[in-house]
Amino acid sequence: MKRLLAALLVLVLTAAGCASRTSTTPPGVLNVGQISNSIAFFPLFIAEKKGYFAQEGVKLGDRPRLGTGAKVAAALKSGSIDVGAGVLTDALNLARIDDGTQLVANLVDKYYVDIIVSENWDGPPVSAPLDERIRALKGKKIGITGPGSGTEALVTYLFQRVGMRSDTDVELVNLGAKATSAIGALKAGRVDALSFFQPIAQQAEAAGAGNLYISPSRGDIPGFEKTAHGVVFTTQKLMDKKSKEIAAFQRAIARAEADIRERPEEIPGLLAEYNKATDPAAREALVPILREEVPDQIGFTREAIDTALEFHRTTGLVERLPRYEEIVPPNLRVSEKG
Repeated sequence: MKRLLAALLVLVLTAAGCASRTSTTPPGVLNVGQISNSIAFFPLFIAEKKGYFAQEGVKLGDRPRLGTGAKVAAALKSGSIDVGAGVLTDALNLARIDDGTQLVANLVDKYYVDIIVSENWDGPPVSAPLDERIRALKGKKIGITGPGSGTEALVTYLFQRVGMRSDTDVELVNLGAKATSAIGALKAGRVDALSFFQPIAQQAEAAGAGNLYISPSRGDIPGFEKTAHGVVFTTQKLMDKKSKEIAAFQRAIARAEADIRERPEEIPGLLAEYNKATDPAAREALVPILREEVPDQIGFTREAIDTALEFHRTTGLVERLPRYEEIVPPNLRVSEKG
């Protein structure tokens, strides 16, 4: 299934590549496409809300929510957007057919997908050793957004750790990306657990539907504490044509991320505007999490990229992987000491 999805993605991107590959926006403007209003793209909202883009010298044009990373990459390839906000998987898939794919900014340097168990979970407690918690998921129904997704990949990665297989030792249930559908399935008992992006765990706990069980961003998985995940990316051709605009975009994102780290009192109110459906208790719970997940700067350490590449290699999300130097431009290469 993963190979079929990868092949279909290549076909979509290749077809998109037959269209114009140059920017369709005038000088001083960037079209920015993103998957959704997930927590990873919160810095973009802050930068726009506070006027940072305009202050730094770039005007945002269209900002479509395209629904999937494949659509973001295809729109970027066709030139209908100038930069795309997605997850690293999307940039790596684009790099398979465009070796000029370049990262623009780091939005989240932790894997922001969690395992959430239902309120009536009868397995080992969250305080149990990680491998014991993973083995307890055997034979259960786990809700994911869909096949080939990062939510499925986390289950695959965890199961491989203890010698199990996600295609035979568990039943994966495709729920789509809506929070209400995921939490509803957990609460109704249609699934025993969820593998879902933030803030689903926080919303489930606020609704009394479930509890956070395994969290990569919390440091539950040794060696997987920091990994590039939420990213902004583009192509070298667009970066060359829009170098000033992209530099201004980067400065605005850096300011927004600094606000998240340094002004925690502002986060709940901004989150309420960004995603009105999020429960107030969940928003409060997200404040310390976001401050930990947002990087100190928009660049990428070799460690964060290499950890992500090994994750993609292990789970089979992407078959051909670029090297650090191929996808991270020189100005974004950060030493491990910062």
